[in-house]
Amino acid sequence: MGCEFSNHQAPLPPRLRDAGPVTERNVLGDELEPCGTTPLTGFFRDGCCSTGPEDLGSHTICAVVTAEFLDHQRRIGNDLSTARPQYQFPGLVPGDRWCVTAVNWARALNDGVAAPVVLASTNEAVLRIVPLAALREQAVDVPADPGSLAP
Repeated sequence: MGCEFSNHQAPLPPRLRDAGPVTERNVLGDELEPCGTTPLTGFFRDGCCSTGPEDLGSHTICAVVTAEFLDHQRRIGNDLSTARPQYQFPGLVPGDRWCVTAVNWARALNDGVAAPVVLASTNEAVLRIVPLAALREQAVDVPADPGSLAP
């Protein structure tokens, strides 16, 4: 099952409405896979690292959060451990899969505490911000064709 953003994309002009749902792609060029449902992640809280114009933070990296990553995020002002029910945010614990913002993940990478990444669930839109090589170095999933990880 892939991720579609037909339920949260901007309305299409009438002549394009019959095109059906649009499937987002992952950084490997395949259909974007769900990141996590327990807790329910994603900017749109649909389980996917889908993005759109309203996602100003680019919540496009599917990360498996670690204690070090969560501590780092708290230190830079992005507390991911505390529940925030008004945003349907339960608070995270190590091991949770969560769609994190590209800039904050890159900051953690630069500080040596990047969370592992699930490439199949990481949106290709992140490549405008984070190089594929950096994501590959932190990957915890292996694609069906491992040769696709070669530079």
